[in-house]
Amino acid sequence: MKYGYYPGCSLHSTGAEYDVSFRAVAEKLGIELDEIPGWMCCGTSPAHASSHLLAVALPVKNLALAEKAGKSEIVVPCAACFSRFKIALYETHQNPGLLEEVKEVIDSPFEGKIKVLHPLEIMEKTDEDKINEAVVKDISGIKVACYYGCLITRPHKAMAFSAGTEPGSRLDDPEYPMAMDRTLGKCGATVLDWSYKTDCCGATFSLTETDAVLRLCNKILENARAVGANVIAVACPLCHANLDTRQAEIEAEFKTRYGIPILYFTQIMGLAFGIEPEKLALKKHLVSPEAVLENVLKA
Repeated sequence: MKYGYYPGCSLHSTGAEYDVSFRAVAEKLGIELDEIPGWMCCGTSPAHASSHLLAVALPVKNLALAEKAGKSEIVVPCAACFSRFKIALYETHQNPGLLEEVKEVIDSPFEGKIKVLHPLEIMEKTDEDKINEAVVKDISGIKVACYYGCLITRPHKAMAFSAGTEPGSRLDDPEYPMAMDRTLGKCGATVLDWSYKTDCCGATFSLTETDAVLRLCNKILENARAVGANVIAVACPLCHANLDTRQAEIEAEFKTRYGIPILYFTQIMGLAFGIEPEKLALKKHLVSPEAVLENVLKA
């Protein structure tokens, strides 16, 4: 399988461990990722908050670059980028007038036929036997709460997040998705049922409404601990930042102790595939996963 690849700004900076672990996992599964030449920022929240036209034009410009590179499918790992790309496609399909306006702004041809995929959707498309063959380590000791955040599956109509590839397969449940659960389950992790899969972590309000974000993240961590999780898996750099880098602050504020590592789901897959910890950037997290992963890393 071969896809165009849009890493976005976060995966080349604060979320670099997501990028390197996804690339390593993709290589193990024979998935080729071809980074789009000349890609630019999708605009994320600042564009969305300041100009609707800009918020649509920036993702479309990147999609036009992908089309120019001959891509029919592009994978977008960052939840915020994925959201902006999917919403831009949805809105330009629904509103031909907006599409023409955007094409004038970006000064590029754009057919709008390209398909935007999340890495979890690619894992859903990957043959289960191929995943089984890649698994070389027992990771059943990883008791994981799969945290999707609020962007990957919602708004439902625009995101159309896939729950399978078979003809007539349904879209994943926007309130209780299962794609990450299934993927990590196939890799041998112990996947837990819990109540905060798609609750918001507070996103960028961590900078302006820190107290509110600490409360939201505390609820997520508290529920994960209550169901017995020793790891929370994420697919969003901002969710990772709020739950990992602010965990000590949350513990101090609420006078508790969590110490729950926040790992990208691709890092957990990489562990099951026997990929070296250095290639998964496991030491980049503030909450160290070493104690939880000790048996896995020794095996």
